[in-house]
Amino acid sequence: MGSPKARVTSIEYFSLTCPHCAAFALGALPELKAKWIAPGKLRWVYYDFPTDIAALQAAMVARYLPPERYERFIDTLFAAQDHWVFGAGSVPDVLWPLASDAGMDRATFDRALADTGLQDWIVGRARDAESRWHVDATPSFVINGKLYTGAMSAGEFAIILGR
Repeated sequence: MGSPKARVTSIEYFSLTCPHCAAFALGALPELKAKWIAPGKLRWVYYDFPTDIAALQAAMVARYLPPERYERFIDTLFAAQDHWVFGAGSVPDVLWPLASDAGMDRATFDRALADTGLQDWIVGRARDAESRWHVDATPSFVINGKLYTGAMSAGEFAIILGR
C-alpha cells in the first residue's frame, strides 16, 4: 500500500490468526492509512508470518485473490477472526464463504489450498524473516532497517516515523 516513492517503508510481519495482529489492523492501521499512507509519506508492505496451519491456509487463499481485493480480504479475515479461527468447523470450511464473498470461485479456492509451491514460498519468507530480522512474534515491523514488535497504537507508530 502507498507510494513506492514514500520516504519510509514499513514491512509488517503478521499472522492471520493472531489477535494482536487483528487489533492492530482494525485499530491503528486505518489511522496510519489516512495520515501516512494515503498522503504518500509511508509505503506499507504485508509479509505473511503464519504462526499455525490456519494462518497459513488463510494466507494462501488471500494470495490467490487479485491484488485489488487482497487488502480488503485481509481486513475481513481479521474482523471475522473469532468466527473462522475459533468457531466450529474446519478452517477450509469456514474460510470458503469468506473467500466466496471476496469473489473467489471454488476451483480457485481449492487450488490455493493445494498449492505446495505457494505454501513453501510463504513459509520460506517467514523463515527468512526469522533469520534476517529475528522476527519471533506477530505483529512485527521493520522500519528503516530496525525491528519493532507488538501491536502499537497509531501514535506510537507516528513517533517511530518521526511524526
